[in-house]
Amino acid sequence: MNATKYLPAFALALAGFAVAAPAAAQDVPEAAIERVYGSPTARIASMALVPEGSRLVFVSGTTPAPLDPANPEDFGDTRTQTISVLERIKAALEAQGLGLGDLVKLTVFLVGTPETGGRMDSAAMNEVFATYFGTPEQPNRPTRSTIQIAALGREKMYVEIEGIAAVAP
Repeated sequence: MNATKYLPAFALALAGFAVAAPAAAQDVPEAAIERVYGSPTARIASMALVPEGSRLVFVSGTTPAPLDPANPEDFGDTRTQTISVLERIKAALEAQGLGLGDLVKLTVFLVGTPETGGRMDSAAMNEVFATYFGTPEQPNRPTRSTIQIAALGREKMYVEIEGIAAVAP
């Protein structure tokens, strides 16, 4: 059997594949991040599916800024601190070309307050959270864990949040 006899047919078939492959690749839907919610009104996602090749950005634990730089020990209550922390995370993400809607995971650390009998003020944190996530302007809701801890690095600091953002390829 002479292999050179089949070479032109093989080359023609290979050329046809090379032309068809880019067209087939265009038919593949773009990968997207999928958030799964336990119910349509759930405050947080129960899971986030991040496709392979996505860009991940890890946001370190972020604490509130003082209400007044002249009084560096006053951070406000849990509500005020949550706003400060989310605004700082928003700014950090925007510096990377991302936004709060790109967050897929948040871990919230709350310290109990005297006003709540030593328990974390999750109601105040959730109230603020609902103004940043799951809104008409920003409908995405990340997965989230909220944990009460004994203390943070400074007295009267009640909120620290860390996160993971993802952008699909």
